[in-house]
Amino acid sequence: MNIDEILLESEDKMAKTELVVQQEFSGVRTGKASAGLVENVMVEVYGSHMRIRELAGITTPENRVILIQPWDATTVHAIEKGIQKANLGLNPTIDKKAIRIVLPELSTERRLEFSKIVKKMSEDGRVAIRHVRRDGLEALKKASKEGGMTEDEVEQAEEEMQRLTNEYIRKIDAHLAFKEAEIMKV
Repeated sequence: MNIDEILLESEDKMAKTELVVQQEFSGVRTGKASAGLVENVMVEVYGSHMRIRELAGITTPENRVILIQPWDATTVHAIEKGIQKANLGLNPTIDKKAIRIVLPELSTERRLEFSKIVKKMSEDGRVAIRHVRRDGLEALKKASKEGGMTEDEVEQAEEEMQRLTNEYIRKIDAHLAFKEAEIMKV
């Protein structure tokens, strides 16, 4: 592997880590309803586990209401049970062939709790990016030992790796700041 391939692969992994952190953030409640709160909840149906988004349409007809409309009406109770098992603090109610979830107002304590959860998710993302950096630096050292690279090229590649790391950590911090502001907004 040459320097460019190592750097590209590392940047790709960092970008994927950033995306994972964003997806995790979407599952954390703010003051308003979002399909992201329930779309990845696993439901046991048809003898296997499936995500709600694979079983139903998820909409937010009002600011604090999530409406889940299963494509197969027989899965309504399984979806309700899956949401309850997911321990999200949501109380689904069956409304004929659909499930309605009314989100209560968040207390200040609950907002602070969600803020802590989001901070932990972002720290996990930063750690993952640092692991990618470590793996990339090891690959650079291995490639330099195999030959074909000058010390200056390796040093320049290491500096680029650090620049990428700093850039993606800044991006995660920006996502964190935005999400915290969204959570604390009353």
